[in-house]
Amino acid sequence: MSRWLTEAVPRGRVAAFRTVIYLFVAADLVIFTPWVRTRVSVPGDLYQPLLIGRLLPLPTPTPALVAVIFWALLALALLAATGRAPRLLGWAVCALYLEWMIIAMSYGKVDHDRFGLLIALAVLPTAGRARHGDATRTEAGGWALRVTQIAVICTYFLAAWAKLRFGGLDWLTGSVLARAIIRRGTDLADVIAQVPYLLIVAQFGIVAFELLSPVVFLLPARWRLAMVGFFYSFHAVTIATITISFAPHLAAMTSFLPLERVRPLVWARRLAGRRTSGPATDAPEPDPVPLDQAPVGAGAERAPLGDQAPVVGRPAGP
Repeated sequence: MSRWLTEAVPRGRVAAFRTVIYLFVAADLVIFTPWVRTRVSVPGDLYQPLLIGRLLPLPTPTPALVAVIFWALLALALLAATGRAPRLLGWAVCALYLEWMIIAMSYGKVDHDRFGLLIALAVLPTAGRARHGDATRTEAGGWALRVTQIAVICTYFLAAWAKLRFGGLDWLTGSVLARAIIRRGTDLADVIAQVPYLLIVAQFGIVAFELLSPVVFLLPARWRLAMVGFFYSFHAVTIATITISFAPHLAAMTSFLPLERVRPLVWARRLAGRRTSGPATDAPEPDPVPLDQAPVGAGAERAPLGDQAPVVGRPAGP
């Protein structure tokens, strides 16, 4: 079990995953959760902190506190994405983002798609230094990726467990997807909803897929990537039909991917080099023509053959 948990991975994969996660944190602040800054306009009496917020304890959000967290987290996340000071910056980003999420989720709604991302932020500082393109393997980095993978799969499995625990079998045979389509469905969802019993079949399929998600750890590498591709396609359909985004979960799920093969900066440099060098440099050089077949024009001289020097009035060669 310990060998599986600490399976060594290339350091380049850890570096790429670290960049993806910290860049997503920065994007999350300005794209997905900028509404957290509006919480300061809500009366403090409505702030009901999560259990962790009560245990620490954390202060009630104020405009100054939220502004400091926002700008500090944005700057530190961008710095951490470069791979510098992985432990110092990593722990700082983890603490600030946790507080950001506590503020976001302490007003009556808790999103379960953040679990994998929070675990990734908690374990990445333990992976140590890693450079893009480094093929040497690291068990510490492998442990960080494995723990994140487990968190991603737990998100699926526990979601199915919650559906059956609180909704029972009625969740499978009820109108859950129909209500979602009425609330926030797209034109594609309206077309799908017209097919008889298709939504019921989809609900059975969703629960089955979530319950069977741990199988991904039992598959060979190639089939594991195929199953992860299915996970991504499932969320693509979800966004296209009921406009529910699991962006933090999708970022954490890149822990399954061989990210060391994706090197956009190297590709960009190669492309820029080809454009500046021009097409002539890419053309193959012509093969040299044998001396005995080379044309001899007026004033042209043959090169000496072997160690025999040409004699005046006599052709070069034996």
